[in-house]
Amino acid sequence: MPQSDPSTSERARHAEPAKEAGGLEPAGNRDAFFDNAKYLAIVLVAVGHAWEPLRDDSKVVTALYTTVYAFHMPAFIIIAGYFSRGFDAAPRRIQRLVTGVALPYVIFEVAYTLFTRWSDHVPDRPISVLEPLYLTWFLAALFIWRLTTPLWRIVRGPLPLALGVAMLATMSPAIGEDLDLQRALQFLPYFVLGLCLKPEHFQLVRHRAVRFLAVPVLVSAFVVAYWSRPYMSPAWFYHRDSAEEIGAPVWAGPVMTLAVFGCSTVLVICFLALVPRRRMWFTALGAGTLYGYLLHGFVVQGVKPLHVYDHAWVHGPLGVTAVSVVAAVVVTLLCTSGVRRVFRFAVEPRMTWFFEAAAARRTTTASSLQRRVGVE
Repeated sequence: MPQSDPSTSERARHAEPAKEAGGLEPAGNRDAFFDNAKYLAIVLVAVGHAWEPLRDDSKVVTALYTTVYAFHMPAFIIIAGYFSRGFDAAPRRIQRLVTGVALPYVIFEVAYTLFTRWSDHVPDRPISVLEPLYLTWFLAALFIWRLTTPLWRIVRGPLPLALGVAMLATMSPAIGEDLDLQRALQFLPYFVLGLCLKPEHFQLVRHRAVRFLAVPVLVSAFVVAYWSRPYMSPAWFYHRDSAEEIGAPVWAGPVMTLAVFGCSTVLVICFLALVPRRRMWFTALGAGTLYGYLLHGFVVQGVKPLHVYDHAWVHGPLGVTAVSVVAAVVVTLLCTSGVRRVFRFAVEPRMTWFFEAAAARRTTTASSLQRRVGVE
């Protein structure tokens, strides 16, 4: 994206709805800014997972972890919502949703279950597509969000309504584990926020004042996370549990939903303000962030039996730095074109043979209607 104000054609290109099932922009019509943002967000996801075993020994790592978790998935989800604005439940879009989200969910749910039977030493862990395991919750949630997109596009006040749903979810511990609905509902407002955004909203984060304030605000968020650790559970930012499960009174759920949403949204703005607009060396990797997301979990799980985190030096400053760099390098490699070619069968299965009959029927129906219109 150029540094100057976008032209009319560029605005039109930003407004073009997504044509990929995952809610991302078309491969041939990409914008450097969004690819940069997705790549940097996925790096933070991987680094955050690498920090998990180090939290108990360091308040600094815990504060960093909490700060990153406050905005990295919200940023990713907001962008996914923004590029989902064109989803209208038409047959071809449902087809892309099935091949780009539902089928990879099933594939990786089975793969993670089998892999973690070894890494977690749970040989009898059952395979259940109704209970997302580890990273697969995002695909289950994305499937639900995308299916409900037409509803959010027509209702009055979609964002307040989505916040209301999230607030009610925090009050309902009985929602259960099916499709990880608790997390899907609590993250829903970020997806709906993305649906409500327009190209000019992303231009606002380019304002010099916003970019000037971004770093101090992020640093302040880290300071607050460090200071508040004894007084507030960081679980509110994970969006996995109800208020009761976190150990808070029921009324705290709706209050914290609004507070966390406001905090995360501000931090997402700061993050986006710092994302480069021009093409960078990592820009092309933005097209492969779903690969990096789904595949890096096997690396994280795979190091468990190696007891890497049992070494004392890993829990020191040098170890934390080394772990962070390794995580960033690994997820970067997993976003490369070579890896994408190898694993495309699982992440982006085409399944043309499965939809051939439906496509033929649609073509026949369209031809029939055209002939009828011509006769009449």
